[in-house]
Amino acid sequence: QVQLVESGGGLVQAGGSLRLSCAASGRTFSSYSMGWFRQAPGKEREFVAAMTWSGSTTYYADSVKGRFTISRDNAKNTVYLQMNSLKPEDTAVYYCAQKRPGASWFTPTSYNYWGQGTQVTVSS
Repeated sequence: QVQLVESGGGLVQAGGSLRLSCAASGRTFSSYSMGWFRQAPGKEREFVAAMTWSGSTTYYADSVKGRFTISRDNAKNTVYLQMNSLKPEDTAVYYCAQKRPGASWFTPTSYNYWGQGTQVTVSS
């Protein structure tokens, strides 16, 4: 069983920054690729960013490319999402998730363990 716990969300003005953290416990964290998704009210959960188990390859949604950075520290069993130049449209609940090996990077159904989410609110 895997447990994922996000933290770092909050209220920030447009143009500001936040860093989200996701602490993992359970199965060997360093063996699995990880991703971040977000869900705004009334909208479907959408892909934000993902990283391979080694950290050698990253993927980003076009809407966050150049502003967000995913990283991981396997020694701390933690994955991060650094969010810069935040916009009001980034407001959502952000979730980290562990990807199933061989599955697509970009769809929620490819991820089989999820955290509880952390709220990010960007004011204009």
